[in-house]
Amino acid sequence: MKEAIIKSKNLTKKFPVGNGYFTALEDINLEIGKGEFLGLVGPSGSGKTTLLNIFGSLDVPSEGEATVMDKNVSQLSHGESAELRNKHIGFIFQSYNLLPVYTVYENVEFALLLQDKSTSERKKAVMDALEWVGLTDKVKSKPAQLSGGQSQRVAIARAMVKKPDILLADEPTANLDSENSHHILQTMVELNKELDTTFIFSTHDEKVMKYLRRMVHLKDGKIDKDQLITSL
Repeated sequence: MKEAIIKSKNLTKKFPVGNGYFTALEDINLEIGKGEFLGLVGPSGSGKTTLLNIFGSLDVPSEGEATVMDKNVSQLSHGESAELRNKHIGFIFQSYNLLPVYTVYENVEFALLLQDKSTSERKKAVMDALEWVGLTDKVKSKPAQLSGGQSQRVAIARAMVKKPDILLADEPTANLDSENSHHILQTMVELNKELDTTFIFSTHDEKVMKYLRRMVHLKDGKIDKDQLITSL
């Protein structure tokens, strides 16, 4: 494995419920190397999204630690967490989360507005990202004019436009048919190879699993199995 870009040590996450706690994750020990194409797989309620949120510095462990890009997420201030996400992490959600009043171009550019880039630098980055996902002909379209597959490709372009070190995808094919899922996943495989971005999926979709090169199986908040896929 290449250098670890994400590490968790004895990571446990508990949420208060009534007078007690619900343990969503328990004693997670994991290392993820740069450039991996990995899935956190398991049924709903197994802790996949919770772990993804901690790796994205959107949440922190209750016990243990998670280190992302050599930074302990529990020790980051709100501003430092935001900077980590802004510079190093891209997110793709199953609901796309596109801004309906903005064009495709503006939705993708949005991810760059907090970075210190000129208008011309942003334009080149946006057009490159839209070319990666095959949507340069849709720059002026609004989300309502797009199909589900096109909307998810815009979401990928928005996540990849800043060339993040890590891309976190939460059930990215949940709302797509088989053909669109295949195209989306092929695009992600190509970007993984081209940019050496670490892809981490939260999924229980068989279509996604066929593309993964490592599967970390979660069951009841614990790692049940860590499986390298060598047949791809």
